[in-house]
Amino acid sequence: MVYRISSRLGLGLAVLFVAGLGLISCRGASWFFLKRSLHGKFDDVDWITTTRLADWLAAKEGPQPVLLDVRTPAEWEVSHLPGARQVDPKADGKSAAAGLAKDTPIVTYCSIGYRSGEMAERLRAAGYTRVQNLEGSIFQWANEHRPLVRNGKPVTRVHPYSEGWEQLLAPEARADVPKL
Repeated sequence: MVYRISSRLGLGLAVLFVAGLGLISCRGASWFFLKRSLHGKFDDVDWITTTRLADWLAAKEGPQPVLLDVRTPAEWEVSHLPGARQVDPKADGKSAAAGLAKDTPIVTYCSIGYRSGEMAERLRAAGYTRVQNLEGSIFQWANEHRPLVRNGKPVTRVHPYSEGWEQLLAPEARADVPKL
């Protein structure tokens, strides 16, 4: 009986140790659970990874996607993906994609994928057939050191949105600006 208590105690200590290590560098685990949650919340939305989008943009073959940045003007002003259009996060699908044919490839993104997931749903409901949401959105894009611009010039930092969400950004990718 004493052995079992010791085994349980040892197992408990091991779990606490691993959990403690996770808290020290929890960005990876946080992203894992966040992405799972977003995919569940927006299960009717098609997703594209940052790698696939980067390859698509670099290929310059076939129709290029229209990138819709579904963040506030304050976030947009810090940085955005090259060639993106800023749209109001609360806009309806029709006005967000004004002037685009219903079969235009569209990729939505925001900070982490929630607001852009909502926009992707609204675009689909408005009849747009080739809509994808960027998995990890601009935070993951920036963490992977992919191209960002402000006023047409390359930059490396992103608006962190809030103190809680900024933890998903690598420190070198966080802009030093007031949180929303």
